[in-house]
Amino acid sequence: MNFKRLSDLDLAGKRVFIRADLNVPQDDSGAITDDTRIRASLAGIKLALERGAAVMVTSHLGRPTEGALTAEDSMAPIAVRIGELLGQPVRLIENWVDGGFSVAPGEVVLLENCRGNKGEKKNSEELSKKMAALCDVYCNDAFGTAHRAEATTHGLALAAPVACAGPLLAAELEALGKALLAPARPLVAIVAGSKVSTKLTILDSLADKVDQLIVGGGIANTFLLVAGKKIGKSLAEPDLVEDARRLQEKMAARGASIPVPVDVVCAKEFSPNAAATVKDVADVADDDLILDIGPKTAAALAEQLKKAGTIVWNGPVGVFEFEQFGQGTRTLANAIAESNGFSIAGGGDTLAAIAKYDIADKIGYISTGGGAFLEFLEGKTLPAVAALEQRA
Repeated sequence: MNFKRLSDLDLAGKRVFIRADLNVPQDDSGAITDDTRIRASLAGIKLALERGAAVMVTSHLGRPTEGALTAEDSMAPIAVRIGELLGQPVRLIENWVDGGFSVAPGEVVLLENCRGNKGEKKNSEELSKKMAALCDVYCNDAFGTAHRAEATTHGLALAAPVACAGPLLAAELEALGKALLAPARPLVAIVAGSKVSTKLTILDSLADKVDQLIVGGGIANTFLLVAGKKIGKSLAEPDLVEDARRLQEKMAARGASIPVPVDVVCAKEFSPNAAATVKDVADVADDDLILDIGPKTAAALAEQLKKAGTIVWNGPVGVFEFEQFGQGTRTLANAIAESNGFSIAGGGDTLAAIAKYDIADKIGYISTGGGAFLEFLEGKTLPAVAALEQRA
């Protein structure tokens, strides 16, 4: 991947337009309940300020109706919080698309919710050109929206005088590139979730790249069906057994594998109070629910992870929210933390597991991209990144 970086540019006296991801959670009163994304975005803002730029920042917030922003859609609380963290005032600019406002070098302004602008979601060329007229340098620092072709993520990148990636976006792309485009071997991926269908394209793409593909959750149950095993009343997709078989055969043809569990943790009901029973897969009863991989399976997979050169992790392998069904995920999480290989993890449930087992500082890179992370794993082109590459 080839793109300009904000850190490489002369920004003195330049008008810098930063597309950040400031879509933070708020309570019913509008108060910010978690400012992680705001804090993460400060690196790019501070860099531009330190280089003497006049800085404009925008983001989406929530799901507003284009052309009809309400008070609940306003980024006013975000402007206040950015100002507190920077230690300087941050003005909120409304109705900013046609200009009519000034920004001095060393100043930061926040441009009101970009999804309130007509044409944003449809990547309007007219809107993009108007926004491009506001700046000398466009900087995309919002990986979480990189999979969307919208005016502030794609059209503006093509229309601006100069387009570059901010430190957050650059770090994300470098980590993903290191993991999937030039990995240290063996490359091991963990893909877990309730359904094969929702991650079939990810599995298909990874099957061409990885040395071992570890599956968990309902996905693993579907692969157990391929192996002719009983899964009781567990979540699975029998209609995708042939797809799962094809993936196994594709992996086997290149000397790679998709290991299936040899033991599992079962319950008679899906409940935080359900009794957990460890069973060999051959002993699963017709009324059993498989809610985690068993200790023998977890130990074997952990050994593979400890030897990996690169690990890509997307999804817990069991119902880790219930303690009695979380040991499999805990074992693999600790193995990833102990591995000398480079690890990258992404997806909401994965981040929750990382937080629960307190291993964030032992993961090589934690992606906050959500949908963009998954689409990169699928091998899809991310429109926002493609636009930056086009302008490199």
